[in-house]
Amino acid sequence: MNRNVFLKRSALSAAALASLPAFAHFSSKDEKDGKPLDPKIVRKGEGKQVNVIGDQQTFKLTSEDTNGLFTLIEEVNPPGTMIPPHVHTNEDEIFKVLEGELEVTVGDETTILKAGDLAFAPKNVPHTWKVVGDQDCKTILSVFPAGLELMFEELGKLPPGPPDFAKISEICGRYGISFLA
Repeated sequence: MNRNVFLKRSALSAAALASLPAFAHFSSKDEKDGKPLDPKIVRKGEGKQVNVIGDQQTFKLTSEDTNGLFTLIEEVNPPGTMIPPHVHTNEDEIFKVLEGELEVTVGDETTILKAGDLAFAPKNVPHTWKVVGDQDCKTILSVFPAGLELMFEELGKLPPGPPDFAKISEICGRYGISFLA
């Protein structure tokens, strides 16, 4: 390409970018309170581990890491582990299975997810999941926006033994989550 054509195309591209609205800011350094996001590498086995009423979670990225944009959690659970039907009013969730099998119901659809499959559970849509099959299930849970890990931490601090469903419902309710009968 000759120099004049290159300069003309570059000028047109710059003009097009300049015409984008102010909200169209694309950067990996989104700022909150003037602080740019820091890059982070999380290795296998790293992260905060929490037992959330039998759901074994490892927080990989939290609201603190992403300025509240999203939370990323690894779950590794044996067959039979499940969460009853519930609805979020604040968050969308994505479940991506890495190993094992996870039966999920989102809205009126129930299916079994296997390695590589995922399910999207938008806010205000009932959903539930249960580990099925004969091996542990490793799942990546993505939560948008972030903050649900605070509820998971609170639930993880409940005393061991049979769950106190009234206390669990109270905690979850403060985060906009309700269980279905």
